[in-house]
Amino acid sequence: MVFFGIFSGKKDKKQSFDKQIQNVLGIKPGNIFLYTTALSHRSIKEGADENNERLEYLGDAVLSTIVADYLFKKYPYKGEGFLTEMRSKMVNRQQLNDLAIKMGIKKLALYNKFDGSLKGSQIFGNTLEALVGAVYLDKGYKKTQKWVQKQMIIQHLFVDELENIDINLKNKLIGWASKNGKILEFKMLDEKLENNRRVFTIAAVVDGEQLALGKGYNKKDASQIAAQLAIEKIGL
Repeated sequence: MVFFGIFSGKKDKKQSFDKQIQNVLGIKPGNIFLYTTALSHRSIKEGADENNERLEYLGDAVLSTIVADYLFKKYPYKGEGFLTEMRSKMVNRQQLNDLAIKMGIKKLALYNKFDGSLKGSQIFGNTLEALVGAVYLDKGYKKTQKWVQKQMIIQHLFVDELENIDINLKNKLIGWASKNGKILEFKMLDEKLENNRRVFTIAAVVDGEQLALGKGYNKKDASQIAAQLAIEKIGL
């Protein structure tokens, strides 16, 4: 009877976790190990086969392909430049981090909550990418495509509104600085490898004061994110 109680408890815990995954993602997990791995940050799991870095790498590529396909079909007469800018608006690091929090992934993420450096990071967006990778391996491309469109794009990424946002936020901030006699600089503070991808950190600095930090997989995206956050901060 004691052994039955132990195994029953483990089964109940697994069913509870499965239910949480289903409630947040809107999809019933098959291989639960994939989702547990996708939710595990390297701050608690060091092994490459235990944390979510490999799945993040895969999910980033899958998500980019799905979004590119969605935009290609939604805007049949738009050029490559417009489509690239729209994809950047939808899947940049800041956008994905905000999206992950809206979806409730922060509540499921497994990370060292005592590490203060993680509080202001974008690990939840990275976790979301890892979950895309997990869904892809668990369900295949077609089901992943439908899931991304339904749970991410339609529910949270309001594409028509994103289309109307000023594409070059950096130029908008530069114009504001020039008009108000401010000295604006974009300073690159860091460049490092994360999951075999180069990540740039750029600061928007006004009159010597650092207003915002942006991180991206290229300097342009990092600058745009820094500009976006600075614009929000000054209420422009």
